[in-house]
Amino acid sequence: MSWALAAGAPPPIFPLVLVGAGLGLALVGPVIERLLRTIYDRDESFQLLLTFALVLMFEDVIRFVWGTAPHQLSSAYLVYGQLRVGGLVIPVYNLVVIAAGGAIAALMGFLLARTRFGRIVRATAENRGMAEAMGVDVSRVYVRVFTLGVALGTVGGALVIPATAAVNEMGIDLIVEAFAVVVIGGLGSMRGAVAGALIVGIMRAVAVATYPEVEMLAIYVVVIAVLVLRPAGLFAKAAA
Repeated sequence: MSWALAAGAPPPIFPLVLVGAGLGLALVGPVIERLLRTIYDRDESFQLLLTFALVLMFEDVIRFVWGTAPHQLSSAYLVYGQLRVGGLVIPVYNLVVIAAGGAIAALMGFLLARTRFGRIVRATAENRGMAEAMGVDVSRVYVRVFTLGVALGTVGGALVIPATAAVNEMGIDLIVEAFAVVVIGGLGSMRGAVAGALIVGIMRAVAVATYPEVEMLAIYVVVIAVLVLRPAGLFAKAAA
């Protein structure tokens, strides 16, 4: 991204550069999945601990290579200017990120609901043994889904960097928010993921604008309320 700015690239291609950088990092997906494949049959808490340990290890690698100072791309954020709506001033780049998020969510919904690959993914998630009996190469499905997840995660992180900054600890913050989204929306529900993300985002925005000290507390209050009232999430499927 810094190279594109230095070369004087036009603003409309900045998001494409960020998306390309994020997709490039998806190449590490198959390598990590190969490591995690050995623990798929272990307890979920063990899987959670191992993946969290990998996050901490990657943070140390990033700290060793790029240092601890935040890396900013504020010039990419400001070059889009601002939009005035009544008495509100809205950064245009924020609208670009919102549009990108909506487009990605729509494409994921189409992929999972309307394509053969999406049907295979949903069938494998529902009943791995039955999917294998029907001739599905489950190992290949896992590699593709994990790589897709890495791509989506890195693209999302790349898109928000111009509005904030790239810091070593940003992955931990995003993991906490993603956990809140899953708890609120319900595991395995696309609609729940969208609804949970909207609830978390709106709660954070309102808290930052009114009382920043309770930014994360507000999210946890919603998470606790959902766990008490609907432990499986707002859009979780009813148990058979």
